[in-house]
Amino acid sequence: MTRLGEAQVIPLPRRELDGPPVTVPRPRPVTRLRQRREAPGLRAFVRNRLTGEYPVDEFGFDPELTDTLLLPPLRAVYEKWFRVTVTGTLPPGGSLVVANHSGTLPWDALMTAVAVRDNHPERRHLRMLGADLVFKVPVLGSLARKSGQTLACRADAVRLLRAGEVVGVWPEGFKGIGKPFHERYRLQRFGRGGFVTTALRAEVPIVPCSIVGAEEIHPKIADLKPLAKLLGLPYFPVTPLFPLLGPLGAIPLPTKWHIHFGDPIRPAPSTPDAADDPAQILEIADTVRDTIQATLDHLVATRPSIF
Repeated sequence: MTRLGEAQVIPLPRRELDGPPVTVPRPRPVTRLRQRREAPGLRAFVRNRLTGEYPVDEFGFDPELTDTLLLPPLRAVYEKWFRVTVTGTLPPGGSLVVANHSGTLPWDALMTAVAVRDNHPERRHLRMLGADLVFKVPVLGSLARKSGQTLACRADAVRLLRAGEVVGVWPEGFKGIGKPFHERYRLQRFGRGGFVTTALRAEVPIVPCSIVGAEEIHPKIADLKPLAKLLGLPYFPVTPLFPLLGPLGAIPLPTKWHIHFGDPIRPAPSTPDAADDPAQILEIADTVRDTIQATLDHLVATRPSIF
């Protein structure tokens, strides 16, 4: 039987968030991040499974299973299929990674998880906040928990961030990942800025993350809404290859990806109650959104080819 333990809490120094107001930086030359890896031994993994001597935190995250069985095949897709280039800045300690969402299927979230694990200066895993639908699907929900994902709940996100974890959120939600191909690289609404409230309460920086390449892996040209409603899905996509080719049509196109982590934005609350001030929250959310959009525009305009 798996022994459940408490999540490892890494205390972070209290931050003074009294810096200058945030501004939208212009895209500038990016710096490649150096990859860092550790590969747990398979023999040790099997032994620990048999003896039950492996850590699982209070959210169900199993880091040993993630590093040994789940990340390696994703890393192969990351390196060989999408050939991901990663640039920018990942700060040490806890942070909230806020990214654009696209591609019909959530390959962008999975590739971002690999990018964070391989490039974070302290080798952190990306603890992704997922939609209810993810955890309702048999097997997938269990794997999501074991890989470090948790329900998009502010209280849980704050606890993870205060423990020094890197948390990932995609504020566009289904409207972003399910948007039609003709709206590619146009950010959808970022909701009511709940991620800003989370960052303010946890006192961590926001890292704007811009992902180029995911928009073209499944070009969505139509949506079968009646079928989506029947299946309980937010959308049922029609692409040039799906459902025409059946399961083969679900294989993503091998586009060339670029994931850029922008300069950390440290929200400077104007009042002690800034986390509950809708006006300030929306202002910071708009700044993060504008930063990601400006970076996307720059990266798309300067990339040599989709493939």
